[in-house]
Amino acid sequence: MEITAHIDALRLEGTRLAEAAARTDLAAPVPTCPEWQLGDLLRHIGYVHRWATATLSKGLPAPMDEADAQAAVGPMPDDAALLDWYRAGHAALVDALTRAPADTECWSFLAAPSPLAFWARRQAHETAVHRHDADEAAGLPGPAVDTALALDGIDELVRAFMSRSRSTLRSERPRTLRIRATDGPGSWLVTITQEPPAVTTDESPEPADLTLTGPARVLYLLLWNRLTAEQAPEVERAGDPDLLDLWRDAATVRWS
Repeated sequence: MEITAHIDALRLEGTRLAEAAARTDLAAPVPTCPEWQLGDLLRHIGYVHRWATATLSKGLPAPMDEADAQAAVGPMPDDAALLDWYRAGHAALVDALTRAPADTECWSFLAAPSPLAFWARRQAHETAVHRHDADEAAGLPGPAVDTALALDGIDELVRAFMSRSRSTLRSERPRTLRIRATDGPGSWLVTITQEPPAVTTDESPEPADLTLTGPARVLYLLLWNRLTAEQAPEVERAGDPDLLDLWRDAATVRWS
């Protein structure tokens, strides 16, 4: 996806998140984030948007420490002002990404063609996944993410996050997970060992221990641990079901 497409996705998904929050009590539990209420979700995503905006707009060469991050984000609002605060932070991030020069230099933490490309992509998916969380809190399914965004989000998760040394996805014996999208050019083979997972995108004829095949929009939420296998009947599972349990337990995303 191009940077402009990621910014458009961020704009759309952030607006959808606000719409879900506007029709829901802030004390509503978030089933996909069991420790959170909706207000916690809004504070989290509002914080992240402001943190990303400051990093990008100030051209920071390293991550902010906690004190600097708190100063950049500012005080947390009370419940009455929370939704407007979230909307303002989302708008500021979209504006910062739109205005940033292509050669902007700043800190980032995943491989990308440029820092601007990294931040546009990361914030698009951060917001899209949490928009699903807000829909869950509202108790109503929202519109599915665009297929291109879903394919891109699967790629970011498996090739960027899971292959890092910080990834906790490990297995004492080698195991392979193949992911196949049925509605776009998406195929990934993840080899899980005691080392950081190795990921290839070639369509090998070799069988995997578990193959997941289905629409990108469903695979996206399943792999980001927003759906259980039972909630994703559109995804065909061929092979060892225990491997999906390992994914749910160990495929966690860590910032920085």
